[in-house]
Amino acid sequence: MTILHIATMKKLLLSVFTVCIFTIQVFSNTTEKTKPDTVSIGAYVLSVHDISFRDNEYTMRYWLWMLYNNPNFDLTSQVEVPNAKAIEKPEILVDTIEGQTWVLMKMKSIMKQSWQVRHYPFDKQYLKIRIENTLFDKDQLIFVADTTGSKFDPDLNVDGWKITAFNVNTNEKEYTTNFGDFSLEKQNSTYAAFNINMRLERDAWGLFFKLFIGMYVAFLITLISFILSQTVIEPRFGLPVGGLFATVGNKYIIDTLLPETSTFTLVDTLHTITFLAIFVTIAINAVSLRLHNQNKNSKASAVNRIGLYVVTSGYIILNIFFVVLAILS
Repeated sequence: MTILHIATMKKLLLSVFTVCIFTIQVFSNTTEKTKPDTVSIGAYVLSVHDISFRDNEYTMRYWLWMLYNNPNFDLTSQVEVPNAKAIEKPEILVDTIEGQTWVLMKMKSIMKQSWQVRHYPFDKQYLKIRIENTLFDKDQLIFVADTTGSKFDPDLNVDGWKITAFNVNTNEKEYTTNFGDFSLEKQNSTYAAFNINMRLERDAWGLFFKLFIGMYVAFLITLISFILSQTVIEPRFGLPVGGLFATVGNKYIIDTLLPETSTFTLVDTLHTITFLAIFVTIAINAVSLRLHNQNKNSKASAVNRIGLYVVTSGYIILNIFFVVLAILS
């Protein structure tokens, strides 16, 4: 190999090496430029109140804070709560902590909520507030949850409920649209989200008896018809019919407290059992009366006695079964 060839090879290797170094530097600079800024974010829940099942809403008051470096962020005006019905203008405090911008906001949000009423009043509800920014997507801004500082006030008392779980986390929310900006290469956009999650369980037994005492009294009145003589026709049929109307009224009262739903709830189940028990009672009374009119008094008394045991025991067993099922769900 000649000296000329060796020199040429050296120049070629040097050129390749230079190109590789340049490519690595450009790639590193590009990666660094596109690396998103982080925003440390946390929340402290002060109160949960004005819970309305009928209007599918509740109100939450909470402190929200953010800590970040990027001076282009103005998170006092670039924060939104997408699942809120309405947000009061927050009280805002802005300061600097060790060169970072610190934003503290006192928030009050009226939140939309799809209540789970299948097991009402033994229901568990999951409240979630989602915080997003309105300007920067995930390539420019990501949230990091302050799990240490985020909690709820120890004095927080939600009437009729117990707080059984609380946590905060972050994730991403994708919007499958370019919002009309056809200059964008991507036809969707993804934003960082911060979530406040709370689980509530109801102190149910007091409410349960308040709701269903009218229905159970109506059923007990229906049972009285079994102990009346077959010759007393009007009370034997009038009492069950009266119990039926009372049960219907009780159900309508409870339905006014709950949102409209296609789900067959515990309320529907217990009232349906009561309707069927009253119907069976009327049917047994009719059979007993027919046997009495045929002078088959012993058979009429047997039908009446067996009917009382079957209706009562069946009603109690079914009620206990579905109530326990709701509690364990």
